[in-house]
Amino acid sequence: MKVYILRKKSLIVTACIVIVMVGFLFSIISRNEGIIGVFSNQKRLPIYSVETKDKKIAISFDAAWGDQFTDDILDILDEHKIKTTFFLVAFWIDKYPDMAKKIHERGHEIGNHSTTHPHMSKLSKEQIVNELKTTGDKIAAITGKQPVVFRPPFGDYNNLLIETAEELGYSTIQWDLDSLDWKEMGIQPVVDRITRNVKKGSIILFHNNAKYVSDFLPLVLDKLQGQGYKIVPVSDLIYKENYFIDNTGRQKPN
Repeated sequence: MKVYILRKKSLIVTACIVIVMVGFLFSIISRNEGIIGVFSNQKRLPIYSVETKDKKIAISFDAAWGDQFTDDILDILDEHKIKTTFFLVAFWIDKYPDMAKKIHERGHEIGNHSTTHPHMSKLSKEQIVNELKTTGDKIAAITGKQPVVFRPPFGDYNNLLIETAEELGYSTIQWDLDSLDWKEMGIQPVVDRITRNVKKGSIILFHNNAKYVSDFLPLVLDKLQGQGYKIVPVSDLIYKENYFIDNTGRQKPN
């Protein structure tokens, strides 16, 4: 009887140790960006912001419709000596090829924003590849190299999208600070929203054809630079290796 009891206790202890070790292993794996996809139910996240000790942020402009204010944006950025990222849709590039070329020539990064601006979580892998490669090739024809950052239209994504983009060499980028410029609420609401909520490592979303962008952009940039922020393109903010993405979408170094 005593032997039986000892064996039972030994089995219980062993089972507890196994449970603890499995939990520890899962914790390590879930923090490792490179193998997070091992578990099919593990939700992948794009990069919303970046953990950094420096007072550094990225500004991005999505371009899908219109170019009315794009020259103004480029001039304002030049005046502030700032380089940013423009996420372009293929049909925008087709409609405004000279403007797309000008964005590159003025020293700004061009990112992929899809070919047809669809809800990409509804697409098959083959369709996702086509969306990314078609636009990537158009951008490469302008810049001489394939883009490395991708923003899904509508901020819509799933695991398949992020993993397919990754296979094609892209970091999938969201934002942690939406200017809401598309709501056309005026100038000051955008200035206040950005300057009151920005933090180290923020990725800010603007649109190139927002109604008041020519008016609010210089005010925003003046305040951000006055607060000591360095503004860089998205690919200069994010980590390329040895990182993980926490459950808020914040990219952190390992």
